[in-house]
Amino acid sequence: MTKILLLSDTHSYIDDAILKYVKQADEVWHAGDIGDLQVTDKIKALKPLRAVYGNIDDAKARTEFPENNRFMCEDIDVWITHIGGYPPKYNSRTRDVIKANPPRIFISGHSHILKVMPDKRYNLIHMNPGAVGKHGFHKIRTMLRFTIDGNKIENLEVIEFPKR
Repeated sequence: MTKILLLSDTHSYIDDAILKYVKQADEVWHAGDIGDLQVTDKIKALKPLRAVYGNIDDAKARTEFPENNRFMCEDIDVWITHIGGYPPKYNSRTRDVIKANPPRIFISGHSHILKVMPDKRYNLIHMNPGAVGKHGFHKIRTMLRFTIDGNKIENLEVIEFPKR
């Protein structure tokens, strides 16, 4: 069993409250708009990190992290990208890949809107953890955590932080 903490859109912000949840996870996944790489450095000092760069990230972040990160976590095929769209309206960059070879979990950030929704057509779960940083229009900062046990995705929780 692997405990996952999923976050996005930190926009250079990280604090002890976020790091408390990082310490409880086995792996941390970041869906882009990292901002200052001190954010990912602090996470990597504590736990393994899988991340992608987002549209606000600079050349340093784009050198360290890919635009797309597709990998296996236990028996689950995962694809993380910052801007990907939502079921059934994926963007032009992701649509054909999902149609030809759908992952089990498709993760994007960018919108600052927390969403977890199934796509029955492609038998996948789309996740967007919202935004945990303080920059943006969102009122509540959010992250997701869940477990992967073999081919099962379980114990999904929303973590909310007070209004910014």
